[in-house]
Amino acid sequence: MRAVTSSVLDHHHVTISGQPDGPVMLFAHGFGCDQGMWRRIIPFFEDRFQVVLFDHMGSGRSDLAQYDPEKYSNLDGYVTDVLALCEELVLRDVVLVAHSVATMMAIKAAIRTPGVFSRLVLVAPSPSYINDPVDDYVGGFTREDIDGLLESLDSNYFAWSAALAPTIMGNPDAPELTEELETSFCRTNPDTARTFARVSFLSDIRSDLQHVSVPTLILQCSQDMLAPPEVGRYLKDRLTGSTLVELDATGHVPQASAPDETAHAIRRYLIPAS
Repeated sequence: MRAVTSSVLDHHHVTISGQPDGPVMLFAHGFGCDQGMWRRIIPFFEDRFQVVLFDHMGSGRSDLAQYDPEKYSNLDGYVTDVLALCEELVLRDVVLVAHSVATMMAIKAAIRTPGVFSRLVLVAPSPSYINDPVDDYVGGFTREDIDGLLESLDSNYFAWSAALAPTIMGNPDAPELTEELETSFCRTNPDTARTFARVSFLSDIRSDLQHVSVPTLILQCSQDMLAPPEVGRYLKDRLTGSTLVELDATGHVPQASAPDETAHAIRRYLIPAS
């Protein structure tokens, strides 16, 4: 794996591995994580693809001096970054693999510049985490639930991280995975995490789904406390040309808890004969 040098790419600690002339897979991590959360599935793709990893601004080894709370108070700031990376690297026909809140970014990026992306792979996606009885939408949480979650984060971010990591990981028999996620949360600056958490849990892109023209794979996890089964079916019904795969993997981070199953599901979608 090699780092790539330029101001834009340095700011996001971009690293590239795999086949230099292969089709591109760009991996976008979720809240509280960094590109390292993909490390268990990357080896499944380096034989055929050029693999591009990066850290969202404010996460991992990104340049924290470049973090602008106003820019990153909504999804558009992150979407702009993803597209800037693609432009800087002159990427086309990109397979954009996104996890959790980054799936919202991926959808918005594909709408803004559909010609850049050949496929979207949405890992544990949700277009909104908040239930909407008017639309008969099940997101998994009431607004009161989310407000309480954010108030808890504001009160004590590190205690919040310790309490929420087991729920998100959803694999009590693998405490090392929960510890890894909690440690990842705790590496994030609490002020930055508060802003990113609000972007993650309060964004609602349901109205955008009808505008997606890029073929999409939806990977729905079982027993995912953040994205119940109804979410996967909702996305399948509203994303034209989408494919829904329901994984046996439990929790919200299958690339860590079930890397083989997750990687093989993606490979079967991208390379049907594999």
